[in-house]
Amino acid sequence: MFKTIGICGTGNMGRAIVKGLAASGLIEPGNILLYNIHSAKAQALADETGASVVYSAAELAERSQGLIMAVKPHILPSSLEEVRGCVKEDTVIISIAAGLTLDRLAGCLPEKAKIIRVMPNTPSMVGEGMASVSPNAYATEEDVQAVLDIFRSFGKAEIMEERLIDAVCGVSGSAPAYVYMFIEALADGAVLEGMPRHTAYTFAAQTVLGAAKMVLESGMHPGKLKDDVCSPGGTTIEAVLALEQRGFRAAVAEAVIASAEKNKTM
Repeated sequence: MFKTIGICGTGNMGRAIVKGLAASGLIEPGNILLYNIHSAKAQALADETGASVVYSAAELAERSQGLIMAVKPHILPSSLEEVRGCVKEDTVIISIAAGLTLDRLAGCLPEKAKIIRVMPNTPSMVGEGMASVSPNAYATEEDVQAVLDIFRSFGKAEIMEERLIDAVCGVSGSAPAYVYMFIEALADGAVLEGMPRHTAYTFAAQTVLGAAKMVLESGMHPGKLKDDVCSPGGTTIEAVLALEQRGFRAAVAEAVIASAEKNKTM
């Protein structure tokens, strides 16, 4: 495991990683180094999590064994150029930027730089993230394991071929937004039936959480789990029919595809 982890960028995703990592106990919070061009934002997150603030990208690169680049894709190439001369031979560069390939990242860094692309998601903030991990040829097994350990400390992470990152973006990177919309829609229906709004959100969110846990822990096919809830002539099969009539499955699948296609053009 890295002794020091640097995080360049403290926006939504950077913040989620810092909070998840600090809460995990995997590394001392003080060894999580934060840099943001707006230092007050980094300081606010440091005050909340116990992380440490540095005041230049160069210092961050010099002090970090694992360097997580959590800036927006259009900013990342210039950010990498900024740290290029400070990256040590054994530093592992971890990019969470959508759309930027390992080859593109390598062009901004010293020759034979260790680079790992990760596609995480925001539930990392509450210890339930999902991330793909795609290393280049220079990252060692130990490097990859260290990155897996980081992202598994606040969720799940799996090694994926880089060619599948677009699909990952659609099915997990962007997908929390779809799930929030589903929870909101469930609650709207309950409110229409007379349930108080705050209670409806609790019922909807806990049901989504429990259903997801059933898929992960039972190992059963989601279709089988769905069938088990659908009693003959019952309320659930009636509801499932209503969803099917309105193109529920197709709409969700098309959302994944739309996100993946957008990722290809970034």
